[in-house]
Amino acid sequence: MARTKEFDPDAALQAALELFWRRGYEATSMADLVEGLGIARASIYATFGSKRELYLRALERYSEQQDPDRLNDLSRPGPVLPAVRALVRRYAEAGEEDRKRGCFVTNTAVELAPHDPAAARRVEASLDHLETALTSALLRARAQGELPAGREPRALARMLVVLMQGIRVVGKAADGGTRARDAAEQALALLD
Repeated sequence: MARTKEFDPDAALQAALELFWRRGYEATSMADLVEGLGIARASIYATFGSKRELYLRALERYSEQQDPDRLNDLSRPGPVLPAVRALVRRYAEAGEEDRKRGCFVTNTAVELAPHDPAAARRVEASLDHLETALTSALLRARAQGELPAGREPRALARMLVVLMQGIRVVGKAADGGTRARDAAEQALALLD
């Protein structure tokens, strides 16, 4: 007869997400996970598989938690460009704690995606989701007369995705906030 789990796997996954997000994949050891999740190594392996599998599940959880919240305003009725500007500025004006921690997807893109195909696919899926949401919003903005007819919504969406991910990387530097805000304002001027 199988034993009943003596911990909440959902809470353990959330704790792993926070730990990996703060420290990264390589800097997080199994000992760190045992301590941070408050469960035995054998329980981690039995529930989540390897450290890598746990990381990938944490990345999926992060995407599920982040994407809907940050993109809801893009699909609301009414003017679209204020929502696009607010989204970009939210990236650029993140507080120091958020800037230092960065975006878990962006951190994965930098640390794992170059040599881990599964991580790269998850990063690409997240970027595609953001690009699709921005493209749809910018198509609506053009249809509503907010965006000049000569502007290409998909190209602008891609530029904004690259900018926002770059903001997360540059934001980790000491003066990253100032650079991020300046870059965001220059990019947003292209929407006029």
